[in-house]
Amino acid sequence: MREFDLEAFLPRFWKALGETLVMTGVSFAAAAVIGILLALWLYASRPGNLLENRVVYAVLNFVINLVRPVPFLIVAIALVGVTRLVFGTGFGPLAATLPLTIVASVAIARVIETNLVAVDAGAVEAGAAMGASPVRVLFTIVIPESLGPMILGLTYIVVALVDATAVAGTLGGGGLGYLALNYGWARFDYTVIWIVVIALVVLVQGLQAIGNRIARSVMH
Repeated sequence: MREFDLEAFLPRFWKALGETLVMTGVSFAAAAVIGILLALWLYASRPGNLLENRVVYAVLNFVINLVRPVPFLIVAIALVGVTRLVFGTGFGPLAATLPLTIVASVAIARVIETNLVAVDAGAVEAGAAMGASPVRVLFTIVIPESLGPMILGLTYIVVALVDATAVAGTLGGGGLGYLALNYGWARFDYTVIWIVVIALVVLVQGLQAIGNRIARSVMH
């Protein structure tokens, strides 16, 4: 085991932590917008729902079911050519945001759709009976009623994204996963690995606590 050098490690750690936060933040922001829009479209176009469209629903459902089961590692490898085309490189934190966004988008779409479907059908029917348009029912009844669970669902996804950024590190994506692999495992420096593990646990716990607090305030 190599002797741990704190002075040399700290700059690498802060850089890796920053890369993890960038990957998580950028991917989550983009995925939240895309995923929520997909979820609203899925919900509204369901058979028998506000804007029923069986073709649209079938296509969206198929695409989400096609992407969702594929492990992030496989998605990232499959999109290396696309990331090179978009970012000029297939490696690094910015390039990793593309597969992270795609995987998170479909996960958010499915989680949010589930929350929307759980809204009391009686409330939706009452809104429609009062003459509200389908779009108004969606934004004034369905979304507000499901907002608390939606925030908890988004919190689950952002935590999963932190885990995925660690996997991205194995593909040269940077971040804490890259630090643990190249400066911990490859050099048999297990102190580095444990510090990274602790940092990830603290980060995840912090994000979960923030999400829980926001959800509680909304539900109250």
